[in-house]
Amino acid sequence: MKWRWLPLLLCVSCAHIPEPAARREQAVRLATTAGWHIEPLQNNYFPLAAFVPDSLAATAKLTVYLEGDGLAWLNLWTPSADPTPVDPLALKLALRDRGPAVYLGRPCQFAFSANDCAEKYWTSHRFSAEVVHAMSQAIDRLKARYAARVVELVGYSGGGAIALLLAAERDDVQRVVTVAGNLDHRLWTTRHRVTPLSGSLNPPDFRERLQAIPQVHYVGGKDRVMMEEVARSYAAGFPEKAKPSIVVIPDNDHRCCWVAQWPMQDNRAE
Repeated sequence: MKWRWLPLLLCVSCAHIPEPAARREQAVRLATTAGWHIEPLQNNYFPLAAFVPDSLAATAKLTVYLEGDGLAWLNLWTPSADPTPVDPLALKLALRDRGPAVYLGRPCQFAFSANDCAEKYWTSHRFSAEVVHAMSQAIDRLKARYAARVVELVGYSGGGAIALLLAAERDDVQRVVTVAGNLDHRLWTTRHRVTPLSGSLNPPDFRERLQAIPQVHYVGGKDRVMMEEVARSYAAGFPEKAKPSIVVIPDNDHRCCWVAQWPMQDNRAE
């Protein structure tokens, strides 16, 4: 069987996909209602956008929420021209955080123009070294702005992979939390029988660097997009004393019902 890209399973409604400007404005409205605002963040690679609270002051620890892959594909054969998410779930999680937190979109999401972006950076190269370095530069800027010494990274779906790859590169990550995270894209593409992410780094290859970092990985028991097996595969390669916590929420799937339950209180490993 010829392998193909995974269809747009993460899209809330594929019958009508809003234009990029409408998707961006939806996110801006969500943020504005909660007293947050959108800001572009300069780096050496891609357009990146952050959402930050209007009243956030200096803080020793900053929690950074990382978005999922967004609208990467329109169908089995057609990459999206703009990866801005239809439903920015990680932003919704960030807006419910009770502590000092900010949100960081993935490359070219929420950009006023994605013309300078190559589509490979939300398809085959979505977890590439360039993507990780760009997001790391953005986090440096956010840290400096709020005088933070350490960060906690919270990644949803593909943002979970980015969180781990960032943690493997940085020396200031206090903890990593993922929600329905893509923790082993090699296994994920194999199980879904889709094209491997040939230009992407894979978190299991960085287990040695990640052993000392506390991690909690939330998995939906009914998630058919990012199956429990993906998280288990990632955790299995760690030494027994350094195994990350895997917490399965039985009734959740890839999107439901993380926002309503956030912040999670149960950090017990299964």
